[in-house]
Amino acid sequence: MKFAFIDKKSPQPEKVLAYAEKKVGKLDRYFRSDAEATVRFQEKKRGQVKLEVTVRTGSSIFRSETYSDSMYSAIDAAVDTIEGQIRKNKTRLSKRLRTDAFDPVEFTGVDASEPDAPLEIARAKRFPLRPMSVEEAVLQMNLLGHTFFAFRDADEGEAFAVVYAREDGGYGLIVDQP
Repeated sequence: MKFAFIDKKSPQPEKVLAYAEKKVGKLDRYFRSDAEATVRFQEKKRGQVKLEVTVRTGSSIFRSETYSDSMYSAIDAAVDTIEGQIRKNKTRLSKRLRTDAFDPVEFTGVDASEPDAPLEIARAKRFPLRPMSVEEAVLQMNLLGHTFFAFRDADEGEAFAVVYAREDGGYGLIVDQP
């Protein structure tokens, strides 16, 4: 697994980076050799820390965002979250993960004969996507009071796009690249 560490505001000590690499490296048993992990450290107000761990492998992305008073506990919580995501969706992910990723001893107490619950779509909406500029899409999203808005980006040859509200108050844009 390849690692990338990103420090926001203040650099982390080597022992924290080594701890993060050791803990996140344990997730390597679930993935093929092409996995890449990005660990983003950020110190917040009042001594609280924010840690984002993103693992990319093939077409799958696993992400965890944790807040804690200690960087070590944030790392532990983030790794536990990603392991939980993998375990929860193990049958759906079986084609994307390594064939020997799951140790049978690991799942004692879990009834393997019971299939995972099917994904339940609570509500479906269908609507036409109009071509518009990114600015117009942000305005439309704000008018609707939503946190995201799907549209056809007129500036990108009417490619499918999504604008979304970010935690920091800004906006994000996702554009389909055919």
